Amino acid sequence: MIKLDKIYTRGGDTGITSLGNGDRVKKNSLRVKCYGEVDEINATIGVAICFCSNQQKKKLTKIQNELFDIGADLCMPQKKEKYESISKGVINLEEEIDKMNSKLSSLTSFILPGGTKSSSFLHLARTVTRRCERTLVKLDSKEKIDPEIIKYINRLSDFLFVSARIENIKDGDILWVPNKK
Repeated sequence: MIKLDKIYTRGGDTGITSLGNGDRVKKNSLRVKCYGEVDEINATIGVAICFCSNQQKKKLTKIQNELFDIGADLCMPQKKEKYESISKGVINLEEEIDKMNSKLSSLTSFILPGGTKSSSFLHLARTVTRRCERTLVKLDSKEKIDPEIIKYINRLSDFLFVSARIENIKDGDILWVPNKK
């Protein structure tokens, strides 16, 4: 059980923070940036949940918990044990994508973000997820991280894309119409 009695510690007032193993690093370190971006994905999903259908809310809440596991993993450099939820999460995301995709029509164009509020926020979460993925790949090139994390985040962006389409299923996708000369 985690108990947080005091929210501020003043420990970070000079731009330094503690990793989960006690190491002190600058707040702009790539590792801190990565788990900060995972937190940003989680917060963006939290906003999307406010507007999503009940079925999507349950899936997204499960994902939020998995994202906390990923953040916990990232804040522990050279951690030996892995969170089982991350690799299981990749499989679960693939299964959910396949289920949702079976309800959707085939794509004949790129899709513009938008439509319903829920779809719009899911697209926003998707773009935040893609940014995080790029940062994770950069971190992994400097210091190895669990490869399942990159897989999970990649699959999550796919899940969010399909979820956004599901939330727009009633009114349909907003298709890109290229400006031709």
